[in-house]
Amino acid sequence: MKSIILTTALSIVCCVVSGHASAKTSCDEVIAAIEAKLASKGVKKYTLLAVPKDEASNLRIVGTCDGGSKKITYKRD
Repeated sequence: MKSIILTTALSIVCCVVSGHASAKTSCDEVIAAIEAKLASKGVKKYTLLAVPKDEASNLRIVGTCDGGSKKITYKRD
């Protein structure tokens, strides 16, 4: 029972910490992380762009940056 409570508490702490970390992350850092994930999956010929969150776009949104003020869009070339 203690292990279940400890695991749950640890999960909550990790979520809170990662939420604060992502809020302060620059767009360049987030784009680099997404590019690394795509490269590990063998994805080639794509474009990632950081645009204002209010800008209308029909592209797929794959992340946010600059405290949520921008969104990162993905386009397969």
